[in-house]
Amino acid sequence: MPDFPILTHTRNRVAAAVFLGSLAFSAVAHAGGDANAGSNDKVIVLDSGEAQLSLIDQASRSVVGTEPTGKEPHHLMITPDGQSLIVADSVSNDLMFLDPHTGKVQRRVEGIEDPYQLGFSPDHKWFVTAGLRLDRVDIYGYNGRDVTLVKRIPVAKTPSHINFTSDSKLAFVTLQDTGEVAAIDLATQSVLWKLPVGKTPAGLWMTPGDKYLLVGMTGEDDVAVVDWRNRTVVKRIQTGRGAHNFRNLDDGKHVAVSNRVESTISILDYTTLTKVADITGLRPGPDDMQLSADKRYLWVTFRFARHVGIIDLTTRQLVDTIAVGRSPHGIYFANSAPVYAPNPD
Repeated sequence: MPDFPILTHTRNRVAAAVFLGSLAFSAVAHAGGDANAGSNDKVIVLDSGEAQLSLIDQASRSVVGTEPTGKEPHHLMITPDGQSLIVADSVSNDLMFLDPHTGKVQRRVEGIEDPYQLGFSPDHKWFVTAGLRLDRVDIYGYNGRDVTLVKRIPVAKTPSHINFTSDSKLAFVTLQDTGEVAAIDLATQSVLWKLPVGKTPAGLWMTPGDKYLLVGMTGEDDVAVVDWRNRTVVKRIQTGRGAHNFRNLDDGKHVAVSNRVESTISILDYTTLTKVADITGLRPGPDDMQLSADKRYLWVTFRFARHVGIIDLTTRQLVDTIAVGRSPHGIYFANSAPVYAPNPD
């Protein structure tokens, strides 16, 4: 058994308070039940190297269909009302809106330039995209259905991942080629500061109370712990080569980080800022992750192996793999465990 508790949670999509000491940290639960109990919700995987998405049946753990996308779909994001899943086609410059349960296309929005990564601010006022190949961040207003461009902000070089403060005042963006994190004031759509953090920063994760910003250092073998209010790196947590992206384990204490080069997943205690375990025996290139509603199974895309993996967290073992398309990246299913706000899904 793991050394962290596996807790139950509400099955409706609601806001929940997660208390850690005197800290209150909100979570959003997606509708649905056990991700391995015959649900009709499909697992949606973005095959970024093949301009398609794969649909996986959770009960049989098999691909039951594919759907064409635009060029290079890398990341995805649920809309605040939970009614649509947005797939960002970075090279074809458009967004696809899908039914988050079935993967069926609802509509397409063209003219969204280079949406490599995307995210909604916690107050749902802003929709932000990181243009990795265009070296800029685009800020859009959001009215509950449509996005309207407000400003394009040059932020050299290669902006990739996005996160926010709980009050929706700041957006943080990693700049891979300059080794920095940029802080953007959303009200004025301007860059407030940049902080050097190390080689090739990627994924971002905010700890409860917005205390620390965790940064996956893909060009190194650690996670940088950033005191963003004082603009300093206060610690580095050794994980594995190519520390990349995060997913909380829904127990108010632990977060998983994928080590894309080491081909491991580390479990961090974000209350003590320490690594407590490594999950090994994985296929090459673990990247994005999604957690089943019962918190037992961690689904992960293997970016370099054309497979999705399923890890049993009670044993920390890879228990199944599913062949998908080339370079699988983003992964989503609606009946999943909560993602702690303000972290994007």
